[in-house]
Amino acid sequence: MEASWRQVAGGRGRARGRATAAPSSGNGIHLRGAGGGREKGAAGPGPSPRGAATPAAAELMSQRKFEEIKKANQAAAKKLVEEHFSSSSEEEGDEDFEGKRGKIVANTFTSYTTQTDGDMRELERTRQYVHEAFQAGAMTCLICIASVKRNQAVWSCSGCFCIFHMPCIQKWAKDSQFLVSSPLTDDDFGKRDYPWPCPKCRFEYKRSDTPSRYYCYCGKVEDPPLDPWLVPHSCGQVCEREFKPPCGHKCLLLCHPGPCPPCPKMVTTTCYCKKAKPIPRRCSAKEWSCQQPCGRKLLCGQHKCENPCHAGNCPPCPRVSRQKCVCGKQVAERSCASPRWHCDQVCGKTLPCGNHTCEQVCHVGACGECPRSGKRFCPCQKSKFSLPCTEDVPTCGDSCDKVLECGIHRCSQRCHRGPCETCRQEVEKHCRCGKHTKRMPCHKPYLCETKCVKMRDCQKHQCRRKCCPGNCPPCDQNCGRTLGCRNHKCPSVCHRGSCYPCPETVDVKCNCGNTKVTVPCGRERTTRPPKCKEQCSRPPTCHHTSQEKHRCHFGSCPPCHQPCQKVLEKCGHLCPAPCHDQALIKQTGRHQPTGPWEQPSEPAFIQTALPCPPCQVPIPTECLGKHEVSPLPCHAVGPYSCKRVCGRTLDCQNHMCMKECHKVTEIDACVGKNKAGPECLQCEEGCSKSRPLGCPHPCVLPCHPGECPPCVQMLRIKCHCKITSLYVECRKITTADVNEKNLLSCCKNQCPKELPCGHRCKEMCHPGECPFNCNQKVKLRCPCKRIKKELQCNKVRENQISIECDTTCKEMKRKASEIKEAEAKAALEEEKRRQQAELEAFENRLKGRRKKNRKRDEVAVELTLWQKYKYYLLSACTVVVLVFAWYIAHDGA
Repeated sequence: MEASWRQVAGGRGRARGRATAAPSSGNGIHLRGAGGGREKGAAGPGPSPRGAATPAAAELMSQRKFEEIKKANQAAAKKLVEEHFSSSSEEEGDEDFEGKRGKIVANTFTSYTTQTDGDMRELERTRQYVHEAFQAGAMTCLICIASVKRNQAVWSCSGCFCIFHMPCIQKWAKDSQFLVSSPLTDDDFGKRDYPWPCPKCRFEYKRSDTPSRYYCYCGKVEDPPLDPWLVPHSCGQVCEREFKPPCGHKCLLLCHPGPCPPCPKMVTTTCYCKKAKPIPRRCSAKEWSCQQPCGRKLLCGQHKCENPCHAGNCPPCPRVSRQKCVCGKQVAERSCASPRWHCDQVCGKTLPCGNHTCEQVCHVGACGECPRSGKRFCPCQKSKFSLPCTEDVPTCGDSCDKVLECGIHRCSQRCHRGPCETCRQEVEKHCRCGKHTKRMPCHKPYLCETKCVKMRDCQKHQCRRKCCPGNCPPCDQNCGRTLGCRNHKCPSVCHRGSCYPCPETVDVKCNCGNTKVTVPCGRERTTRPPKCKEQCSRPPTCHHTSQEKHRCHFGSCPPCHQPCQKVLEKCGHLCPAPCHDQALIKQTGRHQPTGPWEQPSEPAFIQTALPCPPCQVPIPTECLGKHEVSPLPCHAVGPYSCKRVCGRTLDCQNHMCMKECHKVTEIDACVGKNKAGPECLQCEEGCSKSRPLGCPHPCVLPCHPGECPPCVQMLRIKCHCKITSLYVECRKITTADVNEKNLLSCCKNQCPKELPCGHRCKEMCHPGECPFNCNQKVKLRCPCKRIKKELQCNKVRENQISIECDTTCKEMKRKASEIKEAEAKAALEEEKRRQQAELEAFENRLKGRRKKNRKRDEVAVELTLWQKYKYYLLSACTVVVLVFAWYIAHDGA
């Protein structure tokens, strides 16, 4: 956004009565006029409520408030830009930006458009200039035909408000004054102040009005600084220019281009006829009509004005009445507004002389005296005669002596009536250019045939006039030079210097012509056409009756994306694909480059109509194996495989067809979807049915329906005692109950198991634990083992019978204990003697005595093989381990 709209919002001025800027409900900031002051109808500021406040303090407070509102407006405008333009795409940014900017301008002038009913032309002009000030490239200098940039010094015409570059307008003023003053003589040059015109509206300025400094639009600030948040070339202050026509108020907008809008102040005024009560209205539209009959008496003095309340004088009376002419001779029906009229008859009244009549046409008042009465002169005006009006004045007889038409000679005839004759005297005459002389009658002019060779004021063409006196007239030829616009030729007469800029304007229109931008002639080549909001009205180029809605544009319309909706020939469905009547197809078979030196050409695309694509309407279709119903595209409807396993039950009733989904011919009408057909696989596997519990043999038949036959193979089993192998038919084992199985597994031999008591089981081969009822005879002794008896084993195990020692056993036990004690004592004494002997032997060795007996006393200890050769064995083992490790490492590498 090029500038903040605080520029066009009325800021609070230094006085209370100016407009205040407030955010509108829309996207922009609108004007809120504070017209009226305190009293009803007052236009100026009212008295301050603080009577004691000094003007300086009030000025400072107003300035502070203005700065605060200015900052608030800047922040609001910045936030508005960030919120409304941050999410916009580049592709649509320009269009959305132009639309939102238009809304801001529209909302800015809402208070004017909705609350005033006056002339809106000046307001529209102001809106147009403000809009062009924000639009890049819209402001054009008509002298150099170049865009006016934000950082360039400019000058604005006070008549048409057109903007020019400062150097351009200064050169224009200087050249204009030079061209006007160039035909003058040296004596007249510099004595008159010749004006110079505006290049556009021809509004004349004095020499002293030639711009020399760069000011803002309102003329307050010289060289206004460049501010991106302000209107270009604006100072940002309140305009305060007088409204035109003057009304006593000042413009409340910030410094802006173009004319000031209508005055927004509220004043209390009455209507034109002063009959209605005063009401508050905008100052720019304070004159209003109450629409009641005017009622004022018309100029005819008989009727009243019947028009509604209006401004200015009443119109002439529209009624018709019979009125006499001025002389009263004729009567006619004429408009009541013009009662005085003249007929076409001569008056004819007798003059006071009584001899002549009045020859004036219908007139007012007396006819006057007779024109032939009183003293009259002769024709040469030398003699005066007093004669009656009935007699003519005679000639005096003197020479006429009137100056002839040549202005040099006089008439030589006598006094005569009528004009004098032409001068016939011969004189030596010089031609106008003074180059030739000739004797000829005075009344005839003398023009030589010499043509003037002086250059005219255009300094391009010779005078070429015959016998020119030297004051060559301005060049009357057409300039005809091509203007800067390159479209028109200069219509002025031939002149010096540059031609005026082309005064024509050109409308740059969109394709449909409803939206246009008016630019100076010559700028239409570089000005982009405006973006039109109207819908494109071109007829569709495809088979559709209407094209998709899109905005007006140049070039070909975008491709149609409507559904084709053509009826397909094969299936009758409507084509749902986007329209393909004008598809771009890459052209093939073009010229191929002959070598690397030849540049490859760009791929060419041709626009052609493509056939409708295959129909994609989903049609429910059952697969070959009837597993599923899937929606297939219409063009692909037909037998298809769902890629699943067939899954139909084969004739063996045990397996399913493992082929991929395929067609199955139903031989019998009652065949279901799970019954295999002739196209299905044939089962070639063996019987895989589960065998009876305990049968380890597979079925000898191939895969078959129904139950398998009983197994007749011999089964080798162990008997209960796990010693003897028995051979029994498998079906007897699998079909037998528990008792029968026990009988079949019995080897008819004695059980080899031992009872807990250590005796062998006396039962026949049987399952489970052996019964604990051993009746075998066992020998039982007393604790000293002397008394012995034979008893049953089960009674002994149950501790039902025990044998106690008698007195003899106890005596024998006592004697045995005594013997043990004697033996223990003897062993103890023997141990003591042995220890004493060892002690003595040790002492003898210490004393060194009896060296010979020392060897006798030493015990010879014989070394074992390990103790003799253990070091050699350890070294050999170490070498073997190292060799083995080296072998493993190299083998793994």
